[in-house]
This record gives sequence, structure tokens and C-alpha cells, in this order.
Amino acid sequence: GTSGLELARRWRRDELTRSVPIIMLTARGEENDRVSGLESGVDDYVIKPFSARELLARIKAVLRRSRDDEDDGSVTVGDVRIDGAAHRVYATEQSVHVGPTEYRLLHFFMTHADRVYTRSQLLDYVWGGSVYVEERTVDVHIKRLREALGPTAGQMIETVRGVGYRLTALMSTPAPA
Repeated sequence: GTSGLELARRWRRDELTRSVPIIMLTARGEENDRVSGLESGVDDYVIKPFSARELLARIKAVLRRSRDDEDDGSVTVGDVRIDGAAHRVYATEQSVHVGPTEYRLLHFFMTHADRVYTRSQLLDYVWGGSVYVEERTVDVHIKRLREALGPTAGQMIETVRGVGYRLTALMSTPAPA
């Protein structure tokens, strides 16, 4: 019982649906109708009749645009945040300086949290398969990353004895004194 325009406005105001792409399919093709639809927050406005191929192409385009806007490399896990657009790292809301390898390592861990990776897997994923360095190089960069993140956030990078490393979203709490 609600108009498409009102529904689109409601979805754009709601925190849960604000970022969901909306394509309005309608028989109303006047310029005022199209402008009202786009101003209400829809991502695309398709006038009936339309072909399935056209609709599919428009859906793909809207999804591609919405991914491009969101996929700037930004990620947050626990108290650690990477601002991909600015290429900055924050731990407990404080800016943290990390080198380029530590940045790539942290970004990999944050986008693959709670999973254990061996040194050789980290070398492949972060350094690339064509680089020939010792596996212990990973240990050096993990140490640097932990130091840069500080004592609290650095605890998120866990050593899994006999296997490798993992970043956990759960912060370790100090034992009561």
C-alpha cells in the first residue's frame, strides 16, 4: 500500500537498508517521475517495457558501482581500522605508522580474520609467489606490526604454535591483579 518513492525514501533513512542498491521498475516514464525517483534515493530507474537483458545489465552496473564505492580497502576488526582511501592504520583510534609490507600483512589478516596461516602461505599471499625470501622474514614483519599496533591491539595477532599466525577479532583481556 506504499508508493515506490516512499518505500525508497524509507529504505534510505533506515540504517539496515541504507546501502542496499535500489532499481525502480515502473510504467511511469515522464521526466518528473524519473527525477522524483532518482531524488528519492534509487540507484537506477527502468521504465516498462524493458527486456530481461537490459534489466540484467542495469543490475550488474548498479552492483559494480556500489562495490566500487565501498571497496576502497577499508576494514575494521576490533580496535584496529584501516582507512583504505587514505592508506592509514588506526589502533584504538590513534594513527599508527606501518611500513608497506606490514600494511599489506595487516590488511590480509584483517580481511581473513580468525583463520590460521602458515609462514609460507603468508609469503605467497602478501609478498607474492615470485619473491624468494626466508620464511622467518614473516616473523620479523609480525614483530614490527605488533610493536606498531601497541600492546593492546598487537595482541590481536596470535602465534599459533607449530602452525603460523592468526588475527583474532577478540581482544585479549589482561588477567586481574
